[in-house]
Amino acid sequence: MEHRLLELVPRRHRPQRHAVARLDLALPPADRTLRSGRVPARDAQPRGRPGGGVSIKRVVITGAASGIGAATAAELRSRGARVVGLDVRPAGEGVIECDVRDQASVDRGVAEALDVLINNAGIGSIESTGEPPGERALAVLDVNMLGAWRVTAAALPAVREARGRVVNVASGLAYLTVPFAPAYSMSKRALVAYSDALRLEHGDAITVTTVYPGYIRTPIHDITREAGLALEGLVPAEDVRDAARTLARAALGRRTRDLATTRRGGIGYALLRRTPRRLVDRGTTAVMRHHARRGRFDRSTLASDFTARMRARPRRTS
Repeated sequence: MEHRLLELVPRRHRPQRHAVARLDLALPPADRTLRSGRVPARDAQPRGRPGGGVSIKRVVITGAASGIGAATAAELRSRGARVVGLDVRPAGEGVIECDVRDQASVDRGVAEALDVLINNAGIGSIESTGEPPGERALAVLDVNMLGAWRVTAAALPAVREARGRVVNVASGLAYLTVPFAPAYSMSKRALVAYSDALRLEHGDAITVTTVYPGYIRTPIHDITREAGLALEGLVPAEDVRDAARTLARAALGRRTRDLATTRRGGIGYALLRRTPRRLVDRGTTAVMRHHARRGRFDRSTLASDFTARMRARPRRTS
């Protein structure tokens, strides 16, 4: 497995072989989620198909008014791309109002020719799996996954004609689920599946790349902070600039299948996909118990019962 992990890391940054095991195996499973680089080369699409990356200049990005989307749009423009931003909130020049939950709005937003589509629009929520999904949870699934589907369907003829690219912004939480964010994790894991289906159907003419950012302090996490369930400290933090550079590389650089936004994230992503799920669950539970016992979730009424159970002495299991 070790040689596959090294394929994630650009050669000039690779540590000594023995250091890889020390770096990651010493960390708790929840900390392995978000490391970086490229996923193994066997997952990458052939370099020569379809087309080259140098001529790609016309980019449409959703969720462009703030956070990762705004930073990526600025990064793309700095590299000479022509960028059209779409967002439910218009944000000045270069950002068109578009609601990805409304097909007519989507059709208007992607009316012009393009080479690259970046599906970045997303919202977050908190909810308990023990309650029926509420309006916010349904909106998360609609925006994060079905919204990307709607926009891609509208843009696909132009992207195929240009032999271009679709870049879908997933999340480390697609593979590392945490309590009280089921809708968000479901939406991002579903987006990964959609990327795979799109690649199988249209990989003859386009490249489909899935990007996995880690925890980045952007407005999408405001709802969790306000509810006392913030992710700070639960997962490693990343910088929005790393995400912007990675998305720009996915749009304009060498064609590839999966990308994490930091080197650390890439290593963790590879480990997470190869670690038995029961071990990942045990590690996540251990981290949550650690924080619950230290009062991390005391402000959250949603997590009160969960916190009480985490603070109780765990039962012995055979």
